[in-house]
Amino acid sequence: MFLAHYLGLLHRSEQELADAFRDVADGHKDEADVIRICHRLAEQCEDHVRRLAPFVESYAEDAPDEPHRLHAVLFAGTREGGLGLLRDLHDLYLMAAECDIAWTLVGQAAQGTRDQRLAQVVGLCEAETSTQLLWLRTRMKQAAPQALVVSTG
Repeated sequence: MFLAHYLGLLHRSEQELADAFRDVADGHKDEADVIRICHRLAEQCEDHVRRLAPFVESYAEDAPDEPHRLHAVLFAGTREGGLGLLRDLHDLYLMAAECDIAWTLVGQAAQGTRDQRLAQVVGLCEAETSTQLLWLRTRMKQAAPQALVVSTG
């Protein structure tokens, strides 16, 4: 059964996303909304990690290192300024999209195995991840005109 592989992928992806949200919050101290919301979303991701823990244990997690590599490639440190914020939010969006599709696939497996407890966790966490993506998309739209059109020099 390869469900353990995807549980491991999701488990690590959520932890990496939590770390990335905190990196962005810490790197953009002049953006009060980004600090507050990124810290809240990081806590949400860590809650997802905790909720997944019993399933990771029972299905014997087979965790690939792709989530760590994705985080390492995207976050060699946060960037500065408006364009830096936009790029950092874009990177968060890509990492959250990784979690989103993994939740979908794990949810399908939960249905296939008739694991109602896992399906409930997936339902809750998948909805929160969708909200994270929505906030990231909205915040990027807000930042884009200033970062991409208005000259700062």
